[in-house]
Amino acid sequence: MRMVDYIEKKVNHEELSHDEIQAIVDGFVSGEIPDYQMSALLMAIVLNDMNEREAADLTLSMMRSGDTVDLSDLPGVKVDKHSSGGVGDTTTLVVAPLVAACGGTVAKMSGRGLAFSGGTIDKLESIPGVNIAQPIERFKEIVRKTGVCVIGQTGNLVPADKKMYALRDVTGTVQSVPLIAASIMSKKLAAGADAIVLDVKVGSGAFMKTVDEAKRLANLMVKMGKLLKREVVAVVTDMNQPLGLSVGNALEFREAVQLLSGQVPEGDALYEVCMLLGTQMLLLSKLAKSDEEARSMLKQAIVSGEGLKKLRAMIHELGGDETLLTPKGMDTLCAVKKMIPLPAKESGYVVGMQAELIGRAAQVLGAGRATKEDIIDPAVGLVMHKRVGDKIEQGEAICTLYVNDETNLNDAMETMYAAVHISGKPDELTPMVYAVVR
Repeated sequence: MRMVDYIEKKVNHEELSHDEIQAIVDGFVSGEIPDYQMSALLMAIVLNDMNEREAADLTLSMMRSGDTVDLSDLPGVKVDKHSSGGVGDTTTLVVAPLVAACGGTVAKMSGRGLAFSGGTIDKLESIPGVNIAQPIERFKEIVRKTGVCVIGQTGNLVPADKKMYALRDVTGTVQSVPLIAASIMSKKLAAGADAIVLDVKVGSGAFMKTVDEAKRLANLMVKMGKLLKREVVAVVTDMNQPLGLSVGNALEFREAVQLLSGQVPEGDALYEVCMLLGTQMLLLSKLAKSDEEARSMLKQAIVSGEGLKKLRAMIHELGGDETLLTPKGMDTLCAVKKMIPLPAKESGYVVGMQAELIGRAAQVLGAGRATKEDIIDPAVGLVMHKRVGDKIEQGEAICTLYVNDETNLNDAMETMYAAVHISGKPDELTPMVYAVVR
């Protein structure tokens, strides 16, 4: 069959067979199938969905499109963590070193920003000298030495996803449960981890907009893991406002350093989600027997400074300047031409936020990509001063914009005003955690 026949099948709500999905993935990776035809198929999938069997076949075909990593020679349970994408989500930079400080083995490959969602690799590259393109043997060497390493997807690891990931970002085909599941799980499975903790975000700043949709994604990925004999736990967490207060690459890295330095209090949203994810990773690693024991271990790694030491060690091994991982050093990386407060136009309570719009405001300032070719400015973005439920006075700053290029400043400011909803009466708060799927 021709590619146009496969496109028409999905347009007509028909199933693609295992062999058809394999032919599509092989043809796209080889270049036989052009971007425009793949874009058409992706859009048909977004509109008409895939069933679980099709999604599993797509995952396996993508996983087999390149090399797979064998981590069996590394000590302990190799545990990985992945977020389905959000705004102000810097959990990897906190959780990975904390788990390593507790004796875990964290070997992780991460992606770049997708649409309004920031990527861990972009955040890592905000530290001068960091090289995320490490050979697999060097990657494993760093894990043996420090207990933790986060690098970019290697050149021949799931090349199908690398091509599809970039295409989805610029064709409006990001938001699809089977495509997101296949993208995440093909990389996680190919990267060789024994156990995987998945953070499925839901809300205005996530690709999953409803709790039911997020639970469907979580269940689908846990089922995929079971089929392929991997231990997988998925947590469904809120993304109706930025997880951290900072949105932007160096700004988010600074917030991670602040948390690891003990400057972010218990009860803070970022702190609590990091504790939840770290707890699941320690349980899967067989290093803790209960949630309470795991949380205690993670807190001690913050108090003792061992978590921050692990992050510094990893940055050093990746070629970065780890001496910058201090409050003063991080402020240097976040220095911009202008820091512009955004004043509230009225008094009242913050009753809601459109986290996606907040991510897009940071994006137009230069913190994210609109096209595959866009260059990120690591210093720019914004820092929120209010969360949902907070009281605010007219003229008080909602956030501070970190700006180097003022070309899109007005756009960013208007986007922020549209993103933050103020009312005379406080509203009911949404839960932080909706489900844990095992």
